[in-house]
Amino acid sequence: MIELKSSANAKLARFTSLTNENLANLTPQAQAELLLEETVSDYDVAGGQFSSRMDSWRGRLTMSPRLTSLLDSALNSPDLRVRAAAIEMELAAYNLSKSKESADLLIERITTDPAGRSWALWMLGAIGNRGIEPEQALRTLIQYSHDPDEKTRFWAVEGLSLLGSDATIQPLLDIFRNDPSLEVRERAGCGLAQSGMLTKPQRLTAVPTLMSFGEDPSLDSNTRNWAYQALREITGARYGTNPTDWREWWAQNAAR
Repeated sequence: MIELKSSANAKLARFTSLTNENLANLTPQAQAELLLEETVSDYDVAGGQFSSRMDSWRGRLTMSPRLTSLLDSALNSPDLRVRAAAIEMELAAYNLSKSKESADLLIERITTDPAGRSWALWMLGAIGNRGIEPEQALRTLIQYSHDPDEKTRFWAVEGLSLLGSDATIQPLLDIFRNDPSLEVRERAGCGLAQSGMLTKPQRLTAVPTLMSFGEDPSLDSNTRNWAYQALREITGARYGTNPTDWREWWAQNAAR
């Protein structure tokens, strides 16, 4: 263990030295893209450098195709620290400060600007995840998750998934079961299973309800199959669609 730690520290020191030298002559955009790429590859080595430079990039970045692609990779990383870094980058790129004023501006845009509503719903979940007015974000996202417009509900679900608090789990389950749109239901299932910012322990709390969805004959076959897919992604168990298998697995593993 000591040797592994020493090797990791040496790798970090070497990366920091090389990075400081290489970044000196790069634009903020190039710095951000390089360090985000390295952070996606190895957060332990690059994450500290990435985070420490974030404020210097605020308001100086554009959503170039390369940055957009890197952010997409980061937001789909299995490492929640990388996903959190991507959220911070989104806030920096759009020059949104982590403040109540930014949350209020996003809610105003959601309310008054239908063209910008999808983006603002996503960003409201993102800024709420970083600790800015999370209860207000939750109320707003739940409200718009019941909007008549399918696209609005879709992005409200994305916002809930990003918010990632305990209080988002039940709304996501309700949407997954009851929303009239197949696409919105699927996104809610993804938010529960793997996307967004819920932790593994949080996702596990949804398992009993997802098992009941899989057994519910009143649900359409797509939703039942997605329930079992979500169970596999959350638990790592490789069972199919036999409810008995899942009940037995949960009885043996729920307390772990």
